[in-house]
Amino acid sequence: QVHMVESGGGSVQAGGSLRLSCVVSGNTDTKYCMAWFRQAPGKERDRVAVIDSNGSTKYADSVEGRFTIAQDKAKNTLYLQMNSLKPEDTAMYYCAAGPFQRLCPAYDYWGQGTQVTVSS
Repeated sequence: QVHMVESGGGSVQAGGSLRLSCVVSGNTDTKYCMAWFRQAPGKERDRVAVIDSNGSTKYADSVEGRFTIAQDKAKNTLYLQMNSLKPEDTAMYYCAAGPFQRLCPAYDYWGQGTQVTVSS
């Protein structure tokens, strides 16, 4: 079982920055995918960024160049650095983990979410 707890959300003005953290505990595989998703009210949950156990990363077009996903394996922590935030980035953000597969399509474990609100 894997347990994931997010933190770092909050309210910022457009153009500001936030860093989300996700502490991962439990039996994690050595080969994995970890990602950040977000869901705005009335919208589907979308993947924002993903990193695999090889360190490869991929971003949604909407955040490319503004967000950075990273991991600290020694601290079992996943991060999402968010810069140049826009009102459309407002959403509940979730971290997730799953087995390593090409394109990282599936996630078995989820955090409870942390709210990010960006005002104009």
